[in-house]
Amino acid sequence: MTLNMGRTDRTFRLAAAAVLLLLVVFVTDGALDWVLGIVAVVFAATAFVGTCPAYLPFGLSTLRK
Repeated sequence: MTLNMGRTDRTFRLAAAAVLLLLVVFVTDGALDWVLGIVAVVFAATAFVGTCPAYLPFGLSTLRK
């Protein structure tokens, strides 16, 4: 897999995942918990891997070369 996420992008995704998980635990209820939880896991996974599959079809990259 090609890396296409820079440090700032990865940091933002990890922060967003943490906020979403806090919302799941303390605020939301029901189906919204599942949706936010899945989005949080996807954000965290892409941040750790360094590749965003949604960027690939468009040739986008936030990685400095």
